[in-house]
Amino acid sequence: MSEEGKLLGLIDEIATSEELVRVSRLHALEISDGRKPWVRSLHRTDKIGSLSEAQQLLRTAREQAKRTAPNMPQHLACLDAVEEGLLLGGYKGLLKEAAVSKELVQSNTTKALTHLFFAQRATAKVPNITDVGLKPNHVKKVGIIGGGIMGSGIATSLMLSNITVFLKEINSEYLLKGMKTVEANIQSLVARGKVTQDKARKALSMLEGVSDYSEFKEMDMVIEAVIEDIPLKQEIFSELEKVCSSCCILATNTSSIDLSVIGEKTKSQDRIIGAHFFSPAHIMPLLEIIRTEKTSPQVILDLLTVGKIMKKVPIVVLNCTGFAVNRSFFPYMQIPHLLVHLGVDLFRIDRAIRNFGFPLGPFQLQDLGGFRLGKASGKEYEIAFPDRTFRSPLTELLLKNGRNGKSNGKGFYVHEKGSKPKPDPSVLPIVDESRKLMNIMPGGKPISVTDEEITEMVLFPTINEACRVLDEGVVARASDLDVASVLGMSFPSYCGGIMFWADTVGSKHIYLSLKKWSEMYGSYFKPSRYLEERAMKGIPLSVAVAAKLSLKSNSKL
Repeated sequence: MSEEGKLLGLIDEIATSEELVRVSRLHALEISDGRKPWVRSLHRTDKIGSLSEAQQLLRTAREQAKRTAPNMPQHLACLDAVEEGLLLGGYKGLLKEAAVSKELVQSNTTKALTHLFFAQRATAKVPNITDVGLKPNHVKKVGIIGGGIMGSGIATSLMLSNITVFLKEINSEYLLKGMKTVEANIQSLVARGKVTQDKARKALSMLEGVSDYSEFKEMDMVIEAVIEDIPLKQEIFSELEKVCSSCCILATNTSSIDLSVIGEKTKSQDRIIGAHFFSPAHIMPLLEIIRTEKTSPQVILDLLTVGKIMKKVPIVVLNCTGFAVNRSFFPYMQIPHLLVHLGVDLFRIDRAIRNFGFPLGPFQLQDLGGFRLGKASGKEYEIAFPDRTFRSPLTELLLKNGRNGKSNGKGFYVHEKGSKPKPDPSVLPIVDESRKLMNIMPGGKPISVTDEEITEMVLFPTINEACRVLDEGVVARASDLDVASVLGMSFPSYCGGIMFWADTVGSKHIYLSLKKWSEMYGSYFKPSRYLEERAMKGIPLSVAVAAKLSLKSNSKL
């Protein structure tokens, strides 16, 4: 980078730290003696090229910024300052830069991003875990059960963090497929310049495939990453308890199943913990750590430490169906189905959510996860929260039609290798069939809603569920949900996270909107007690939570 800077004229000389003073002195003397010109970079124009070329470059950059980051004002502000300097000189450009910087610092976007910056750094501070003098144990060997998308992604991330991985599958065919997926993950990172060839070779040397539990006696931690099947997970944990050492951490990557159920047939519940990675696990930065009432503080600290080594952002949450992230966002996946059955076009819903700032709409996201996974997790929410779960027949109809989302190329969208997903019009007759089965359109006619109303009808119930998560003490602080929503569900960072944005919108508006929709469309929108209390008293949703959670944390330990 320094050589490139010198070539561009941004740097006068390059020197080592030991030679810096001597080289700087000689350079100054050469200028003083007239052997080198004294040129201030602020006034240099020789590298700019013609004015028309420079302005064309700026126009292209503006178009790209508007397309890729339409809600981030800083990119256009920087380009405005560059253009000012280009047209009126470097000094005027600096004045413009100072002026736009002052405006940006006071903007809502800056406040949101600043909040998120500090919130992310606060997640590692867990009451009664990181503040009681415990020292982490070293985790050097990790066993992973299941070499599918999640298991192979977790293995990739661990190996790149210099942790040896033993990958177990039910047969040699699946094992070979899982190991090839790990290799493909690492090679894709090399191709994108994220990992060097040397690091890739070292990482791949830390993977060993196994077809039984004989090697698991020496594991420091085991992570189960099989399908969301309760009997299967219970069987695996019973087996692990027999073969692993008494100090081995027993973790599950389940995204929604209650950990108490998974571990109920074991006697080692003090070392059972949730390690919920987000897909793809070797790229997504969030790690949701789930503790039960019986999980040892030492086990929690050890997994926190592993998360940091893996360069993940760990968030510790209490055990419940869906935990913090998926629990808060299950309305985000269900309300769009309700809206579709009320007559709203599904592709319009996705567009509205993308225009708000999500990279994918909820239906494209369901394609990505697969309908079988959505069906399995949906059953968990039906059992846990029957009063606010919308039971849509659409997923079952799609599966009967041979669709399972991206995994087989057919879902709400058409997925073809090498091209972006495209809306699939052939899914609309299936949607119509589902609408006829539900028959909930008022007067048999589609409801009339604006794009803004669509966005609010999807996101306000999500905020409402997040309020319940806070009220139950599932997370240590409201800002943890902000970080989780951005890093786990791609909530737009410039909004500061789900709860920060909720306070920006105002609890009163959210409460009144939900109350109105609950009267019109049912209990899916019924405001929570937590939301109602704060709306009536004018208290921000993120305030006065920490003290309550600290007390709850003590009781859980």
